[in-house]
Amino acid sequence: MTVQTAITPQERFAAFRHSAFSRFWLARFLTTFSTQIVSVGVGWQIYDLTRDPFDLGLVGLIQFAPALLLVLVTGAVADRYGRRLIMALALLLEAGCAAALLALTFHGLAGPMPIFVVLAVFGVARAFFGPASASLVANLVPAEDFANAVAWNSSAWQTATIVGPVAGGLLYGLSAEAAYATATAFMLAASVLIFSIPKPAQHSVAEKTSSETLFAGFRYIWGEKIVLGAISLDLFAVLLSGAVALLPVYARDILELGPWGLGMLRAAPGVGAIVVAVWLAGHPIRDHAGLVMFVFVALFGVSTAVFGISTVPWLSIAALALLGATDMVSVYIRETLIQLWTPDRVRGRVNAVNGVFVGASNELGEFRAGAMAALIGTVPAVVFGGVGAVAVAGIWAWAFPELRKVRRLDGRT
Repeated sequence: MTVQTAITPQERFAAFRHSAFSRFWLARFLTTFSTQIVSVGVGWQIYDLTRDPFDLGLVGLIQFAPALLLVLVTGAVADRYGRRLIMALALLLEAGCAAALLALTFHGLAGPMPIFVVLAVFGVARAFFGPASASLVANLVPAEDFANAVAWNSSAWQTATIVGPVAGGLLYGLSAEAAYATATAFMLAASVLIFSIPKPAQHSVAEKTSSETLFAGFRYIWGEKIVLGAISLDLFAVLLSGAVALLPVYARDILELGPWGLGMLRAAPGVGAIVVAVWLAGHPIRDHAGLVMFVFVALFGVSTAVFGISTVPWLSIAALALLGATDMVSVYIRETLIQLWTPDRVRGRVNAVNGVFVGASNELGEFRAGAMAALIGTVPAVVFGGVGAVAVAGIWAWAFPELRKVRRLDGRT
């Protein structure tokens, strides 16, 4: 991996020269922070109610389903209408879902079904939020600052995954109501920030709605093998190796850490990722980007397997931190390639498809982990996934030579 040996502070923080991106970054942080609080609260609450890891898998499946069912709608909406407005409205709906969880908890829950209903609505909001937010970044900064924006945008997400789960565990330790009330307030604040961004330039074409326009994102991805390889690599690697849904089982039954410990486990991947994200902002990858990505996807799988077999808290946390660090490198390369290789006129539809793939890798990955844990046990399910991710990295490096041979992230050469 060839990196730039000297970089000025202005270049390190290039994306923040644009005030619209600064507001977007803060909103992204608040959104992810509050979502992490909700995730910790919901996971612990449902496992307390049922003691069934399969129900933890259902949490991911229910949130993923709307993105899959609405994929042809959400991308087209992001390309035709204002991405900033779509983001802000989606955040308002997410705030309403967090408030609904607060109300349900306050009045008492006898089972998980009301939570599942709220999570389904939350999934609808996320389905519209995803393509709009992913596409908006490219409209807020010039192309030369985009890779830097990707690194800092990822850092917002990863920073929130560090402090969000810890805060969620501490708040839930006080009361579930405290956790959900905090999440509601931060989601509302994020919506206000997005509304405050001046309307950016967006290349949209008034196309008549047809099957051709609705499926434009799929057609572009299929024709551009670099984008297809990058998206599908994430799908299958994380689908197999995802273990986040089983963290409540590790925290309660294997490592015996309690709610605060669950927050630490949830935060550990973010610790590794944020260190790498900040480093990448100052030392961007300049050469052999495709090969580097495949190597780090394989290391991601190895880290997952190590976590799966560990019964020592410090080793488990270290493995999760390494998991986050390796994933950050592949995310940085993959997201930069997808956005810069995609024309703005179809970026929303491509990002909607990408969102489904990411959702499948995360939410369906959680369902896979929960269902497999119920069948063969928690530890075998996690170890199997880690080994599977290593295999996927090797197969994709062979199947997509164009992606493996990508050298630079600032163009096609």
